[in-house]
Amino acid sequence: MKVTVLGCGAIGQIWLSSLARQGHEVQGWLRVPQQYCSVNVIDIQGCMNNYNFIANDPIFLADSQLLLVTLKAQQVFLAVKNLTNFLPTYVPILLLNNGMGILEELKDLPHPILCGITTHTAIHDGRLIKHTVKGITHIGPTNRKSASMSNIADILHQSLSDVAWHDNITSTCWRNLAINCIINPLTVQYNCKNGELRTYSTQIINLCEEIVRVMEREGQHIAIDNLHDIVYDILEKTATNISLMLQEVREQRQTEIDYITGYLLRRARAHGIKLPANSRLYDLIKQKELQYNYYQIIDYNLPKTWS
Repeated sequence: MKVTVLGCGAIGQIWLSSLARQGHEVQGWLRVPQQYCSVNVIDIQGCMNNYNFIANDPIFLADSQLLLVTLKAQQVFLAVKNLTNFLPTYVPILLLNNGMGILEELKDLPHPILCGITTHTAIHDGRLIKHTVKGITHIGPTNRKSASMSNIADILHQSLSDVAWHDNITSTCWRNLAINCIINPLTVQYNCKNGELRTYSTQIINLCEEIVRVMEREGQHIAIDNLHDIVYDILEKTATNISLMLQEVREQRQTEIDYITGYLLRRARAHGIKLPANSRLYDLIKQKELQYNYYQIIDYNLPKTWS
């Protein structure tokens, strides 16, 4: 299969190297146009994988059989729209991002669109990417054109297991959103590792209650106790992890809060539901972003790769 990976950060590089090892033709697509994309990944077994793939080749893109998008949620819309002139309308686009709301932004695209989430994790170590946690990637269709494309899950599974196909990916995305709405902003509020959140049980219950109310109105049924148990199970398993949102705040980068808690609040507003606990967390993150926004504006036009 011929695959273009849009976004060559940690997760993007893991997919590039994994697909290449299985013999697939791949290219990276970077924000700053360049001919090659260097990939240096230490895989989950500790083996070094060094590649130098072609990048930003519109001819390769036009011949691709899959566009795999591993960008941050706030980067997806403009980046994908800029590529659609080169991408035939029959080529599927797989979005692997945190949060929700991107599909609404891309609703006018004629392409088959698949949505997914992944629990693989990786970290930057200098110029290397370390694949630290072997997770599961869940993908599924979002429109009629992508409904019969479960074979993509099979192909991807051979490169980077496990990959699970879901006919109803929306339920999986909502559950993932609920977890992210709790863990990510709370770790920012308390500037702590995931496991330290276990002492804030009252606040977590309040957040769960609000989230479940919205999910019920969206047709996603989950008991408060069930969501609470899922969150605590993840806190236990990832106790020493630093959440992505906390990493972004510490590095003074824009977070994905508008596609996580922000999306939850938009859906709540549509149903006439108030979420005071989640609203406070959203405001907290936005205030922190505003504190270092001045530096983002100064740095806006500097060359960077998608990450």
